[in-house]
Amino acid sequence: MRYLVLSSFIFLMASCSPVYKNLQGANGNIGYVEKFRPNFKVALYKAEVNAVGHYLSGLLIIKILPDSSTRVVFSTETGFKFFDFEFRPDGGFRVYYIIKQIDKKPVIKTLRKDFELVLMSNQDTAKAYLRKDDSSLYYIFPKQKGSYCYITDLAGTAITIAEVCSPHKPIVQAIMRDYKNGIPDTIGITHKNFSFTIALKKIER
Repeated sequence: MRYLVLSSFIFLMASCSPVYKNLQGANGNIGYVEKFRPNFKVALYKAEVNAVGHYLSGLLIIKILPDSSTRVVFSTETGFKFFDFEFRPDGGFRVYYIIKQIDKKPVIKTLRKDFELVLMSNQDTAKAYLRKDDSSLYYIFPKQKGSYCYITDLAGTAITIAEVCSPHKPIVQAIMRDYKNGIPDTIGITHKNFSFTIALKKIER
């Protein structure tokens, strides 16, 4: 029931996306958004994934290694791995393992973007810019195709939602809530163009 509520919340967030073209110019330090980058020294989450009618559940661990790379591993509670990814500070990405059923380039590309959005990695501040509307600030990081956007309140006290956008509309949206010691307690990821959600709830160890 807890995860059903989370999934419903994700859906509601996904239904109210802003129209970027109507935003106003804004002055400010684009690097300020760095304060919201999760500090995943070691974080363990209960994970539920719904992908086009297929359901997976288990544990997802996010860990920053001594070389500053980040490993993201999703497995069953008995230790059978679904995938094991590495995200490097220079934007590099490596697949250490992925089960045969989802070992497809579009799936890997999708998961990579999802976790880059949450990890706030692979950002080029030189090309980034700031926009605003009456209630929010938009920290926008252009990519080769589309952009990543982190939306905060005007005071910059919290991220309300993060998005991966095509040139015309959001295609992925994420929430990160209830930070404790720099780590969000709740993470939700939803896709706009097909049925795919990831719900994470932190496990206190």
